[in-house]
Amino acid sequence: MIRHAFLVAFTAATLLVPPAFAQDNNNRETYRQLELFGTVFDQIRSNYVEEPKIDELVETAINGMLTSLDPHSSYMNEKTFRDMQVQTRGEFGGLGIEVTMEDGLVKVMSPIDDTPASRAGLKSGDKISHINGEAVRGLTLQQAVEKMRGPVGSDLKLTILRTGQKPFDVTLTRAIITVNPVKSRIEDKNIGYLRITSFTEQTTSSLEKAIKRINAEAKSEITGYVLDLRNNPGGLLKEAISVSDAFLDRGEIVSTRGRKKEDGQRWNARKGDITGGLPVVVLINGGSASASEIVAGALQDHRRAIIIGTQSFGKGSVQTIIPLPGHGALRLTTQRYYTPSGRSIQAKGITPDIAVEQLQLTALSDENQRREKDLRGALDTPETKKPAGEAAEDADAQVKDYQLTRALGILRGIALYQKKAG
Repeated sequence: MIRHAFLVAFTAATLLVPPAFAQDNNNRETYRQLELFGTVFDQIRSNYVEEPKIDELVETAINGMLTSLDPHSSYMNEKTFRDMQVQTRGEFGGLGIEVTMEDGLVKVMSPIDDTPASRAGLKSGDKISHINGEAVRGLTLQQAVEKMRGPVGSDLKLTILRTGQKPFDVTLTRAIITVNPVKSRIEDKNIGYLRITSFTEQTTSSLEKAIKRINAEAKSEITGYVLDLRNNPGGLLKEAISVSDAFLDRGEIVSTRGRKKEDGQRWNARKGDITGGLPVVVLINGGSASASEIVAGALQDHRRAIIIGTQSFGKGSVQTIIPLPGHGALRLTTQRYYTPSGRSIQAKGITPDIAVEQLQLTALSDENQRREKDLRGALDTPETKKPAGEAAEDADAQVKDYQLTRALGILRGIALYQKKAG
């Protein structure tokens, strides 16, 4: 009983500590830890076997702090900060891959269309274990990215780990990456196809132009749109909001919440649907991340579009770029974002309404099958030529986009239903 009374009294005393006193204790502990850092730094500078480079020491220490928080927080020196600013404008030099860090290796979030990475066959989920023969493990994400950058036209060898395969090397030639954020065409004579490859400063304006172009070129009335967000690694939050708004008439698009309640924000759609209310199917896969997931989540929650494909990447955090005058900038994770229904997709991703894997057509081997020509005395066949274009059609049949085919089928079904209902 005495022991019990003592515990109750101790707990009560703890709860009654004035907030200012607790804050003072926190401050003292912070200063004590900073003093430890200063002591270690001074010991390295004074006693290390070789004279260290102070700027590299500090940069590595800062990156160590940030990478211990999450894979997306990092320090950018002045050069890296300038490169990032160029990239968001839509043109930069490099390989054309969006990457993150996982288990000490560089993980490919997605390759960008028509870049060295996509042409070399890199896929979402691939892990890079070596860069020009040097192990990635032990490097920060920023250090690895720096090693992958280089003069345009120079080669780079990456060692790739891919699930179900032995490690293999691939050589890429660095190039100027000009990102055309929106590609468009007409499918099946009256369905508009819109592929958004990234969310840069030009994405919304490019989307508006693409839809105008589709309507101008269509020989019959457009009945629906496919919005392809597969392998789209994301980009600018404001562009994701703007693209979502283009398809919505009202309602919340996305909200963000940070550590401080007052820092939360919400964005709502304005009246006006760029498609005039036509049905929309959105394609996603494991390479659809961040801004792509904001768009897919908003259209899914408002039942504005049918989402098909496979589970998306699951990056539900917001990074704020904080310039540090004379020292580059800090990329710091400050908030999580939530879909209109209040879902956080961090580490979960968007679940499609209709799960559709991307299938590949593989020819069955029949090399041992006997045919007419193998029979003794079989008649010869007169020379015949394939009609022009048939060979190309055969090749196209072998690379059918099954997910897109399903999307087009769904839109045709909706159009037929609406026609009958009308």
